[in-house]
Amino acid sequence: MIQETTFSYNPTEHEREKASNSYLMSLVAVIAGLPLPIINLLATFFFYLANRKSTYFVRWHCIQALLSQMVLLFANSYSFWWTVSILFTDEKATNNYFAYLFTVIVFNILEIISTIYCAVQTRKGKHIQVFFFGNVTNLICKS
Repeated sequence: MIQETTFSYNPTEHEREKASNSYLMSLVAVIAGLPLPIINLLATFFFYLANRKSTYFVRWHCIQALLSQMVLLFANSYSFWWTVSILFTDEKATNNYFAYLFTVIVFNILEIISTIYCAVQTRKGKHIQVFFFGNVTNLICKS
């Protein structure tokens, strides 16, 4: 699921910190805008914009963090609006709703764990590729 590879050069301390912060940005945004799923994506997107002309190592990790937040946006938005419709309309909470909600919660917990792991390992200068997101990031980010 998470693969560690090496870069052809050793990133500097400043690069490691910026790359690690790209992952931490989404965790900080969770605290600020928990009920609104788009806050995480916006925080990660603005951090990417601020660092899009940075070194390849920093850009790569900013893009990987952004891609993972995009996927979460869709899952979290659907559960958010489904919950709103249950609370404010005649719609009932069904087993399908609770199954979806449970799945989204598990997915978010896994995302938080992988984000913390990526932030710590990236801070150490290791290049971490998350399943699927790493491959897509390789296609998007050119050195």
